[in-house]
Amino acid sequence: MSQDIHIRPATLADAASIVAIYNPYVLDTTISFEEQPVTVPEMAERIRKVGEQGLPWLVVELHGELLGYAYATRWRVRHAYRFAVETSVYFAAAARGQGLGSRLYRALLQALRALGVHVAIGGIALPNPASAALHEGLGFRQVATFHEVGWKAGRWLDVGYWELKLNDGPPPPDAG
Repeated sequence: MSQDIHIRPATLADAASIVAIYNPYVLDTTISFEEQPVTVPEMAERIRKVGEQGLPWLVVELHGELLGYAYATRWRVRHAYRFAVETSVYFAAAARGQGLGSRLYRALLQALRALGVHVAIGGIALPNPASAALHEGLGFRQVATFHEVGWKAGRWLDVGYWELKLNDGPPPPDAG
């Protein structure tokens, strides 16, 4: 299977496949706090904006089928936060539990290291033991839980935050 796995940057043409993966999380779970399905043009715009920020949005394909994606966005808007990102990863139901998540996430983290990102932050709607295990397996550690910060599916939801330091020391002199 290893040689059939392909991780590459997302393109705007991937938006429909990404929507097909993401919208079941929106509609059927509390993993995403979005409450309305995302359209293909909306997803294409999200992909474009991440690219404009100079951050990676990766997809993983198995036998040519797009089965998952991972990306990073700026953690906060103030300039001092420019070396911190929030990461996200989503997979089609059929692809979960095959080890693709850790491979894709490792590729995302490597791309972020190469960009000089200092800290990656993963926010997880709780409970979500699979996502917590994925993050902890990659070296993230839980640093916070915000209680009852989201309301979806008729109940209050907690969000936990995990962090991973990607680079030590100060940023490179030309890093802005």
